[in-house]
Amino acid sequence: MKRMRWLALVAILALVAAACGDSEGDGTTTTAGGEPTTTEAAGDTTTSVEAEAPSDLLTVDSGGCGRELGYNDAEGNPVTYEGKINTITALDESTVEFALCGPDPAFLAKLAFVPFAVQPLEHLEATGGSPLENPIGTGPFALDEWARGSEIVMSRNADYWGDAPAFDTLVFRWAAESTARIIELQSGNATYITNLAASDYATIEGDANLQLLNDPNPNVFYIGMANTFPPFDNPQVRQAVAMGIDRQRIVDNFYPSGSEVADFFTPCGIANGCEGDAWPEFDPEAARALLAEAGFPDGFDTTIRYRDVFRVYLPEPGAVATELASQLQANLGINATVEVVESGAFIELTSVGDADGIHLLGWGADYPHVSNFLDTHFTGPQFGDTIPELVDLLAQGASTVDEAEAAPIYAEANNLLREHVPMVPIAHGAAADAAQASLQNAAVPPFGAPKFSNMVPDGDTLVFYQNAEPISLFCHDETDGESLSACEQILEGLYEYDDTGVPVPLLAESCEPNEDGTVWTCTLNSGVTFHDGSALDANDVVRSWGVGIDAADPLHVGNTGGFEYYAYLWGGLMNAPEPEPEG
Repeated sequence: MKRMRWLALVAILALVAAACGDSEGDGTTTTAGGEPTTTEAAGDTTTSVEAEAPSDLLTVDSGGCGRELGYNDAEGNPVTYEGKINTITALDESTVEFALCGPDPAFLAKLAFVPFAVQPLEHLEATGGSPLENPIGTGPFALDEWARGSEIVMSRNADYWGDAPAFDTLVFRWAAESTARIIELQSGNATYITNLAASDYATIEGDANLQLLNDPNPNVFYIGMANTFPPFDNPQVRQAVAMGIDRQRIVDNFYPSGSEVADFFTPCGIANGCEGDAWPEFDPEAARALLAEAGFPDGFDTTIRYRDVFRVYLPEPGAVATELASQLQANLGINATVEVVESGAFIELTSVGDADGIHLLGWGADYPHVSNFLDTHFTGPQFGDTIPELVDLLAQGASTVDEAEAAPIYAEANNLLREHVPMVPIAHGAAADAAQASLQNAAVPPFGAPKFSNMVPDGDTLVFYQNAEPISLFCHDETDGESLSACEQILEGLYEYDDTGVPVPLLAESCEPNEDGTVWTCTLNSGVTFHDGSALDANDVVRSWGVGIDAADPLHVGNTGGFEYYAYLWGGLMNAPEPEPEG
């Protein structure tokens, strides 16, 4: 039978849990198909509820919202589970229930993101939780071959449960430079290429054999200043920098047409992103006066750090860093040394607030909700000490389902950012892809990768060139866009984004909330099969999620083991172990 090996394991675990309880964790063990067995604190009376017979319906269980995890933080305070999901349960073969720890207005928007796609539970088990190069999905294409360093070849899923592609073969290749990708397109070796440099737009527009495809993905480029390092621990210094930068000049000189000066951190296309007061205008005289009032009439020395990586939000990082240094010197007397840092080291340095001086970073939206911009950046240590009032407002906004009710919350939050200036928003970058003029239905969606299954090339093969080779094709545990783009052709989740960025049902017929939005019940489409011929059911959904979100799951392995999107989009991993001491 399809799940005999898993059923045997579930049955054994259920019997052990019923007999022994949980002696080292939070005191809660969920039996398969049964009620929890509860053990009170040491020294107290132990009570339990007899478990029901084992069932093949799976549950992923956090052990309880806000429960103590059994260890303390650096200050000696008990660490608790602060995640957004309490349990994920297969109610029957075609129904999955997500019980949340509170309302999440972005639930469906997150659900559509490809790291939460579904694979057969047997395949996850057979690969030990690491199907890095051999994913099995339900998507319109199936993986044929990954020739490392060269290309990934996918074939048309003729048995696709939806509308099958009109061509037979999809090939992913990569080239780091925009110019190299354009050469492949012009020579006919590529059908579609991504991430044009601003200087290449004219080339595409001037070639009748090619078409320019605008990319509407929301993004922001900003300069950050950690408030734990002088002189940026003085809010007047940060405010002076904000007014002393000519942001329009940067956009005009270094960004493609269609780009905009950022009046808010979040692009205005995101609901509630631009509530409140716009960012102050460029005013060098007022900026110099404010800097003098802060005690720096002649400026000071600092460092501008960046990583030399092309991104839509920052297409020319070195040139922009040099321009910022020139403006700071001319407008404020600040002497800034420009320093390029290796990408991985740069992200590690900035993400924990260890970068003194100024750092250049940006963000491209993962899902269409204002929390993806604000919560991700201003509830953690990137800019030094957080703003307690802002953190409280963002928590309130993240639990307010009605957009109109949330609007004044985000207006106040944006005004706090304007007042405290942990960063300065500079630009919302425009971007574009390009394709052969003969490619029908070519388009760039606002969220996610191009849907190649909707396109119609001249022949039986579509060749796509992107920036780099994927890291792996187990996108539960990847964050790079190159990996996610390939995964989206093979794997599917309960929801997807439509052509306007709205989350719509995919593997699910629908996901419906209860009255207060704390429980979502998802009904699966019938007749969906994986590439290996097995049928999709609720256990596949629960197991796929468990592998990512439950740190205690034996298959929580992946590539890095970090499962970052599960951690940050859902407020933390379930059953997270005590971190190993540094050093």
